[in-house]
Amino acid sequence: MKAIERGSIGLVAALGLTRALKGVLFELSVTDPPTFMLIAALLMGVALLARYAPVRRKTKVDPMKALRRE
Repeated sequence: MKAIERGSIGLVAALGLTRALKGVLFELSVTDPPTFMLIAALLMGVALLARYAPVRRKTKVDPMKALRRE
């Protein structure tokens, strides 16, 4: 499945869930664009931070040692 298809499925699912959670969203419209953008940016930031430590650790490995192990 392409990334654009997954993104559109996620957007439709998010819009559907906001309708279900309408009673919990105080002082927000159901389809508040700044809130959607903020949450998307927050999730991307968390994903980047989660990948930072393992990638940083892997870049410190000597390439010749890694090739010899395989």
